[in-house]
Order: sequence, then C-alpha cells, then structure tokens
Amino acid sequence: MSAQQLTERERRILETAIQTYIETAEPAASQEVARRSSLGISPASVRSTMSDLEGKGYLYHPHTSSGRIPTDRAYRVYVDGLMLATPPTRTEQDALRRELRAEPSAFGDILRRAAQVLSVLTRELGVAASPGFDQAVLERLDLVPVAGDRILLVLHIRSGLVRTIFVPVPTSVAEDAVARVAAILNERLAGVTLAEIRSTLTDRLRDAHAPRGGTELLNIFLAEGEEIFDLATPDGDLVLGSARLLADQPEFASQDRIRDLLTLTERRDVLAWVLGKRADRGLTITIGGEHSDPELSGLTLVTSSYRVGDLTGVIGVLGPTRMPYDKIIGLVETTSRLVEGLLE
Repeated sequence: MSAQQLTERERRILETAIQTYIETAEPAASQEVARRSSLGISPASVRSTMSDLEGKGYLYHPHTSSGRIPTDRAYRVYVDGLMLATPPTRTEQDALRRELRAEPSAFGDILRRAAQVLSVLTRELGVAASPGFDQAVLERLDLVPVAGDRILLVLHIRSGLVRTIFVPVPTSVAEDAVARVAAILNERLAGVTLAEIRSTLTDRLRDAHAPRGGTELLNIFLAEGEEIFDLATPDGDLVLGSARLLADQPEFASQDRIRDLLTLTERRDVLAWVLGKRADRGLTITIGGEHSDPELSGLTLVTSSYRVGDLTGVIGVLGPTRMPYDKIIGLVETTSRLVEGLLE
C-alpha cells in the first residue's frame, strides 16, 4: 500500500507519529500526535485512526506502552510519499567541504574523511566503498625497483585512480631491464580492462621477447598475472566511520544490541557485499526487513553512488530504522557529489 491509498487524515497522523517517534525514541501517544498534527481533532479520534493504521500494518503497539511505533512499512511509505528531504544547513555544508578538502587528498583519504564526517553529522555509522576495478581500464603501468627483492608496480587507471602493488622478485633486476619489461607490458596491456588482462594475459605475452636480464621478471607476470592484476580486496576497500556515535543511540542500550553492532562492523565482507550491489543505483534506501541479510534486518542503509570516470563507488550511512530520513538523505547525497567533484 502506498501513501496515496491512505486517507488524508491517515497520512497526516502517520507522518506525525513517525516524526514523533524519530525525535523522541518513545512510542507516539495519541495526545502527542493530536497536538503535533494540527488537525484540530481529539486524542480519541487520533487514537481511532492510529488503531486503523495498526490494523493496516503501519504501526504496532508495544505491550508496555500506550503509544505506537512505526513499522518498516510505515517508514517506506514515509520515505516514498510523505517526507520532504531537506538540504544540509550552511554549517553542515561548510563542515563537509572543510573535512573533505583537508590534506592529504589521496583517494583513500577522501573516502575515510567522508565516512567520518557523515558519522559526526548524522550520528549514524558512515560507510564508503571504493569502485570495483574489474571493468577499470589500464591507462599505463610503471615498474620501479625499490629493493633487491621487490619491484613496485604502479597501475594508472583510466578514471584517474592509481593503485600500487609490490611484486617480489627472486633476484635483483637491472633498471634498464625493468624499464624494457615495463615497455612490453604497456604495449600489450594498455587500454584493456583488468578483468580482460587477467583472462588473456598468457596469450598477450606468449610471443613477447624478454630483454636481457628481464626474463625472470616477465615470467613472474606470466605466472602470477591473475593475482597481480586483481585489485579486489576481501572487504571491497570498505571504509567505516565511528561506530561509537551510533552506539550512543537508544536502540543500542542493551548489551545484546551493542554486541550485534560490533559483530556487524567486524563482518566487513557482509557490508562490502551489500554496498557493492548498490554501486550504480544512485540514491538507495533499504529499511529493516527489506534487507536480504538478516544481520541488517533492524537497520536502515542510505547510500548514494558516486562516479570516477567509468567507475562507481558508494557513500552512505547505516543506522537504526528510527532515523531522520529527511535530513540524512540530503547529507548523503551532498557528500556523494562533493566526493565525486574532488575525485574528478
């Protein structure tokens, strides 16, 4: 059922009940809803309408309280049809720009600052994920000898990102041989996606003639290329803000809920997988039981994707379903656009 299928009175009372619960963390009582709604009707009439909304699955009645609490369905109707998103205040916008533009400005630093400042401004858990690199196109690569047994591989991605990898070598390789191997790799691999490089590397290098002193180095790429050009990490380059601010919320007052929260933040693979599925979907809001993973069933995840060239990543917040959606949506979208601008 959508907001349009509710009566005007039901919409107003449901919106007020949700806003009351979001602000107070206490079940919304009919007297308070009557006062806030400005409908000019008695608490008894409000109580009757709230009972109807409970029957339709939008509110539920805790045994220990006379008030009512919104369900996941209520929050969905609120987000989709009742709420008006508000842009960040000037103070919040200034804080976002100040934090995101602080030095240093490496890609990972920008994402870490984005997750942290969202945690502070929203009191939720800020989250950010780097783009997936399978479809990233290699612009060029550099090989830099840094020690007798290691060479630094610098991958320049067409979107402007740079990734570095240490490649172990069994013996020292002369600098001129390293440079010639780099030239061969650039000739054969530049302009190709990393996924295609991994699957076709042997064919692309099969007839390459290794320079004097560079045979072992070229053979390393032939033997280990699938791992070398796989930039995926177990946690998907996931960045989390401060969980302490989220833990201060009433929903996490019990030791069990705190334990569940800490367990979730440690299960970075779960969060990375969830964020990875949202990378090219723009603004996405998943509420409570809408999550396919039961570990997230009591939480809401609000994310906005950002683009770096042909790649997309995700920035957002994770928190209890009782969150100020109207404010948080604006903060998440603004942060995403600021990060996108900085990375461009």
